[in-house]
Amino acid sequence: MEIKSDNDTKDTKNLHSATPARANLPTEERQKVTILTLQKQKKMKQKTVLVTAYDYPQALLADKAGVDVIIVGDSIGMTTYGYKTTLPVSMEEMIPQCKAVWRATKHAFVIGDMPFMSYQESNQQAIHNAGRFIKDGACDAVKVEGAVIDRIKAIVDAGIVVMSHLGLTPQTRTKLGGYRVQGKTKEQAEIILNQALKLQEAGCSFLLLEAMPRESAGFIAGQLHIPVYGIGAGDQVDGQLVIMHDLIGMFFEFKSKFVKRYCEAGKIIQDALIEYTHEVRTGRFPTSEHFYEINDEELEKLLGDHRWKYTIIEEKEKKIKAVS
Repeated sequence: MEIKSDNDTKDTKNLHSATPARANLPTEERQKVTILTLQKQKKMKQKTVLVTAYDYPQALLADKAGVDVIIVGDSIGMTTYGYKTTLPVSMEEMIPQCKAVWRATKHAFVIGDMPFMSYQESNQQAIHNAGRFIKDGACDAVKVEGAVIDRIKAIVDAGIVVMSHLGLTPQTRTKLGGYRVQGKTKEQAEIILNQALKLQEAGCSFLLLEAMPRESAGFIAGQLHIPVYGIGAGDQVDGQLVIMHDLIGMFFEFKSKFVKRYCEAGKIIQDALIEYTHEVRTGRFPTSEHFYEINDEELEKLLGDHRWKYTIIEEKEKKIKAVS
């Protein structure tokens, strides 16, 4: 349930003004975000902004807004393909969407999310599919769920930048007992910290923590020299990720506690479609301002052809009546 307070308007303004310098820079002044940019942001304690995008218009808007990192997430299964979970998503469904995002993106760092069973079988499979995200999908890096140290090391050794994902890992949610908050005890937090340190040692460049208390996530972020981002992991991490559809009100199944809706795009679109439907059915759209014109000479030619004559005369009579 979304809880609103009197400060919501003020908070929204503050959050929107947190990155105005980057968002308002002329395009030619903004630089492409790289791994060095993201490392520097952690060092300078500058929060990194991450969001998902799954197609050209979404990525275009995110990039123009000044977002640092776009993740083409396997969450596309639920937001776009209508699956109940992320598990059915395939490489064939991910790569075209990565290409679309790349075409729209001039500045943001793009990460492709490796879907379930695209890396689990072997190091060779992991390297091959990670390579497809880079070569075919034009991503800057890949994201791999879980503390799969050998797989991640193999991908890194192949020269590919990797983000790992700990805490609540949706691809293995069954092992976790469902969508449950992780790191709520000292023992759980230490397990995740140890996994994170091993991933860092294996060559991971970034880490994403999902659904964790801010204290646990913040402590882990402080122990690692690589950037540690959060999705529902509090404000003590190095940056925030939110699913685009959650952020703009385009996911309708449920709303997680950590999500803040910045607009209700779904309702705006639905209202527009309702109005469009009504105007078409009542003859209020299209009107003359939406018509293409034909010059008089060509019109006379059409009138000289009996196949067109009566239709065109009827239309002219309609126009005369409308004017009068």
